[in-house]
Amino acid sequence: MNKTHRHFIIHKPWGMISQFVNPAKRKKKLLGELFAFPEGTMAIGRLDVPSEGLLLLTTDGKVSEEIRSSTYEKEYYVQVDGIITEEAVEKLKSGVEIGFDGKKYITKPGKAFLIEDPKFPLRSQKIRDDRHGPTSWISIVIREGKFRQVRKMTAAVGFPTLRLIRVRIGKIELENLKIGDVKEVESLV
Repeated sequence: MNKTHRHFIIHKPWGMISQFVNPAKRKKKLLGELFAFPEGTMAIGRLDVPSEGLLLLTTDGKVSEEIRSSTYEKEYYVQVDGIITEEAVEKLKSGVEIGFDGKKYITKPGKAFLIEDPKFPLRSQKIRDDRHGPTSWISIVIREGKFRQVRKMTAAVGFPTLRLIRVRIGKIELENLKIGDVKEVESLV
């Protein structure tokens, strides 16, 4: 019997848990509130509650495993506190030391560069205002995904993350999906 799998692209809103169940019983929205996903649907990787952007879902465990591998690049647009320096961007590219699982870990080399403000819609909860000083935006591209890795990376170079939006996984881009939109697709790989 050949079971047909289903695949979805969503624009995860800020404040939502990237799961279908809420083990900690936190008062947060769950993925199932966006769409009537079929039984067995799983998020491919996660975005933490304060992160936004591209999240892929599938009913196919093999596809999930492949996309979570280091074969696929994951690109994030990151608003950081302050005007990030070229020196900090270079450190992000070459790898920085972060804490992971109670140990020190050096991130694998990736890509990082300054970008203009991507003009995303405002979040449901305001980040802060101009009285707190300037901010800047960078793109960070990695092939790994340790717990809160991008946030830890920007903090390690002295520019804490204020807003984090995943815009691409492999060749799949966030495109023009509005916050909370769900799009079913034929394939993810």
